[in-house]
Amino acid sequence: MARKVLVVDDEKLIVKGIRFSLEQDGFEVYSAYDGEEALEMIRANDYDIVLLDLMLPKMNGLQVCQQVREFSNVPIIMLTAKGEDMDKIMGLEYGADDYITKPFNILEVKARIKAIIRRTGKPEKSKEQSRVVQAGDLKLDCDSRRVFIGDREVNLTAKEFDVLQLLVLNPNKVYSRENLLNTVWGYEYPGDVRTVDVHIRRLREKIEDSPSEPRYVHTKWGVGYYFQA
Repeated sequence: MARKVLVVDDEKLIVKGIRFSLEQDGFEVYSAYDGEEALEMIRANDYDIVLLDLMLPKMNGLQVCQQVREFSNVPIIMLTAKGEDMDKIMGLEYGADDYITKPFNILEVKARIKAIIRRTGKPEKSKEQSRVVQAGDLKLDCDSRRVFIGDREVNLTAKEFDVLQLLVLNPNKVYSRENLLNTVWGYEYPGDVRTVDVHIRRLREKIEDSPSEPRYVHTKWGVGYYFQA
């Protein structure tokens, strides 16, 4: 079944170019040209990934991303014409999984899309019992990619789940920020270790009662992060 991609950009030539290239690889491509239209489409449909431009009419990409995260964990790649680090960090803060700076190489865009879909693809339905890890009050279902703290489900972005899963499945193993970046984002990822810090902070805000005194995701000062319940 073809993967569904929503491309959101007010520059129609960019949308047309991305659409053409992705359709050559078998993707089903949909488009929106302003923030409000994008938000409505994401509410009404089930996409495998969203390419979301930062500068949009009616509602900018950060606002769209923030509102989408209130009801969906669909992977989001932010597209930005700005190269400043702050824009990239803000995109991650608002719940984006990745970012690409314009002008971009379409081969890089396709590689990023495929990498995220491989990691976050919806699991095949199976009669086998889901692989569930319980650690204290935290329960992580690796197959359905769901996380619970007690009876409360916690909504994580794709990358937040990937980071947590890696740490949970390797308790007490300390991962440096560089190691996490290479393992979760991939060796070809052009970002820096601040990406990891942003995701760890957001993860703690969601799963910890007191993020400054974490029960699950701990810091080994000067070394990295590890999981212990």
